[in-house]
Amino acid sequence: MIQVQTETAQLALDTLLQKNIKGIPHYFCNIMEHAHIECIAGAEPGSYLKNPEKTYLAMMHAMDACLVDQYLWDNPLTMGANGYDGADHGATTGAEQVVLDGIVIDSPESVVEHLERVAFPRLKSEAESFDEDARVAQILEMESGIQSKLGSSILKTGYAFIGFPGLAYGDYGYVPYFCAYALYPDVIEKHFSLQADYWLANNRAAARAYVEGGLPPLYRLDHDMADSRGTLVDIKSLDKIWFPHFARCLEPMLKTDVKMIWHCDGNLMEMVPRLLDCGIRGFQGFQYEDGMDYEKICAMKTRDGESLIILAGVSVTRTLPMGTPSDVKQEMAWLVEKGPKTGLFLALSSSMAPGVPWENVCTYIEGLKYYQTHGRG
Repeated sequence: MIQVQTETAQLALDTLLQKNIKGIPHYFCNIMEHAHIECIAGAEPGSYLKNPEKTYLAMMHAMDACLVDQYLWDNPLTMGANGYDGADHGATTGAEQVVLDGIVIDSPESVVEHLERVAFPRLKSEAESFDEDARVAQILEMESGIQSKLGSSILKTGYAFIGFPGLAYGDYGYVPYFCAYALYPDVIEKHFSLQADYWLANNRAAARAYVEGGLPPLYRLDHDMADSRGTLVDIKSLDKIWFPHFARCLEPMLKTDVKMIWHCDGNLMEMVPRLLDCGIRGFQGFQYEDGMDYEKICAMKTRDGESLIILAGVSVTRTLPMGTPSDVKQEMAWLVEKGPKTGLFLALSSSMAPGVPWENVCTYIEGLKYYQTHGRG
C-alpha cells in the first residue's frame, strides 16, 4: 500500500530501494528553535506556540522534505530560546530521587531487586499475553495516521514500533544501573533475554504489518549505547550478553525486505561491524568529532554484500552551531562525495538545538535543495 504521488516521495522511495538515480533526497530531522521554525515556514513570530503542529508541518514542506520516520512536531515545545525548558526530571534528567514501584533506586542492589521483583514478572506476563493481531492493527493505524498528516509529498517510514533489548539506564539512572551491569551480569543478561522474548513477539507483528500494509521498507532503530569515548559498557560484555538477544528478536524482520538502519550517537565504531553481522543495513547520524569514521562506514557492505543505506547528517554539535556557511557547504559536499553511490539521504546528524546561526540554517537548506535537484552533478 505504498502510495507515491509526488516527485519528492518517489525520490525517497527510489533511494531507499537503492536505485541508481540522480537526485539526493532530504531526510527530515528535527529543528527546535521556534524562530527558525517560523522563518522557514513563512509564519509570523509566535506562530509555533499558537499552532505548533500546523507551523511545524509548514516548515517541513517549505524545506521540501522527502522522508521522515520520527514525527516530532511537539518536541520543540520543550525548548526555549536558550535551550531545554521542560519540567521533566527523570532518572537521567536531574531527578533528586528515583523511585520505581515503591523501590528507591539508590544502589546496584536496588536495581537488581526491582528487576527480579517487578520487571521480570511484568515482561514474562506481557510476552505471554501478547496480542499479535491487535498489534498489527495498531501499527498500521499509527503509520497511516501520520502519513495522512504529512501529505503525499513526504514518505513516512518506520520508527518506534520495532524493539530490542535496551540498557535500562533511563529507568534506573546511570550510576545504579551500570554498577549493577558490572556486578551482576547474569541478572542483566536475564533482563536482556526477557526483553528479547517480548520483542520477538512484537517484531513478528511488525513484520506482518509491513507485508499486510505495504509499508515503505525502511526502519530506523534507535538506542543510545555510546558516548564520545566509545560504548557505554565494554564491547566484549555486549558480545556475550547483549548481541545474541538483540539478533534473536530481530529474526522476524530479517525475513522481510525491510532495511533496518541504526541511529549513531557517540563513538559506535566498535559496534558497527557487529550490527552489520546482525543484519543492520545502514546508519543515520554520525558524530564525526567523536571518532565516527564516515568514509570507512560508507565503504562497508551489509552481510549480504550490498551497499549501505546512509542518512548522512551535517553536524549539529560542531559545524552548524560553530562553523561558517562555507563550513556547512564544505561538509555537505564531503558527505555527498564520500557517501554510497545509492541509498544516500542528506540530513542533520541529530536534532538541531537552539543557537545555530540563521545564515548556517539557510545554507543548509539551500544545500538540501541543490543536491535534491542536481545530485552529484
